[in-house]
Amino acid sequence: MNYNQAIEFLFSQLPAYHRIGKAAYKSNLHNTLMLDEYLGRPHSGYRTIHIAGTNGKGSVSHMIASVLMEAGYKTGLYTSPHLKDFRERIKVNGRMITKKAVIGFIEKHSSILISLEPSFFEMTVAMAFEYFAQSGIEIAVIETGLGGRLDSTNIINPVISVITNIGHDHMDLLGNSIERIAQEKAGIIKNGVPVVISETQEETKKIFIEKALETGSEIYFADQNFSCILNDLDFLKGIRAYTVWDKLSQKSIQGKISIGGDYQSKNIQAVFQSFRTLQGIIEFKEENITEGISNVVASTKLMGRWQILGRKPLIICDTGHNREGLEYVINQLEKIPCHKLHIVLGFVSDKDRNLVLPLFPSSATYYFTKASVPRALDEKILMAEADRWNLKGSSFPSVKSAVTAAKRNSSQNDLIFIGGSTFVVGDAL
Repeated sequence: MNYNQAIEFLFSQLPAYHRIGKAAYKSNLHNTLMLDEYLGRPHSGYRTIHIAGTNGKGSVSHMIASVLMEAGYKTGLYTSPHLKDFRERIKVNGRMITKKAVIGFIEKHSSILISLEPSFFEMTVAMAFEYFAQSGIEIAVIETGLGGRLDSTNIINPVISVITNIGHDHMDLLGNSIERIAQEKAGIIKNGVPVVISETQEETKKIFIEKALETGSEIYFADQNFSCILNDLDFLKGIRAYTVWDKLSQKSIQGKISIGGDYQSKNIQAVFQSFRTLQGIIEFKEENITEGISNVVASTKLMGRWQILGRKPLIICDTGHNREGLEYVINQLEKIPCHKLHIVLGFVSDKDRNLVLPLFPSSATYYFTKASVPRALDEKILMAEADRWNLKGSSFPSVKSAVTAAKRNSSQNDLIFIGGSTFVVGDAL
């Protein structure tokens, strides 16, 4: 078996949510527990940090991993989905799992994978946990996929749980209200394990406090102890400075970050609170936090978060794909001076477009497109729906053709934004 055959096995034999959506979702932990038992519970051999949330959990996961690496820990990082290469999901000290290890896992465990028929995500979690153990890591940062309570990652017993912003996403699976979604995310809070909530939201605050009381967990709301202000973005450098005010010690901390989205201010607060909570659990220095945040892209190879792909014209992509995430992105786009705004836009077919299309500016020129995954919404359907919101443009059968057209129609002083779906950004990259 070669690597391409291994990936074909993963995508063709195992139902994958990022490809087919709801049909791949397993609403129990049976397969995960069976695989974990079969592998000898590899995650019990190292410490873990568990991160859930609707928006920000990927950025926070990468930042925390980067800080741990700065502090000298051999660090595993499990995230999803990937943008370009499956192996992005499983990293040790910023390096992707080797092709040889992916092939070896499937060849070695093919019998149970075929008989158990786990989902793509269940199998990937098992692969990550075993690879981390084989690599001799000291600590792993584990990002949930969907929800938390029934997520395949939720078999770990972490040293800390972190829950970022709660928003309107995967409502067909997690519940049709912010409160119900929060209850699912709160499922990662474990007995006696401290939990950090990145953002105080009136609809969810009580739910998290009640769950923490039930589990005997100390709970900390990051925005009540830290506040972060980002300066204006220098697009030529792609770097922003930030100031964090530590309300407890009454001091300010300066740093830089190489991912420029306005929403990163809340994620930075969550990182500072997480390491405040980890004091006495792991060893680190304060400068490890600022250095880790500053070096997050170089250390972990984080992609797709307000990533600048070109400057004349300015080209930006961002993986924000639900109402709350896109509100931040669009508000920031509208603050950027440009001659004309071009938006390359695509969604997955199970996205509630009525929640997000009204957010987009009617003054932009649109390039409606379709990502190269089965879940992608047909570009002509999207164009017809967008027309109801007075969003005008043309349709393109691929992200590549849409981006090419946007570049061809742009002057040096224009702005091109690429987004709407993680998979649109993945194709663009």
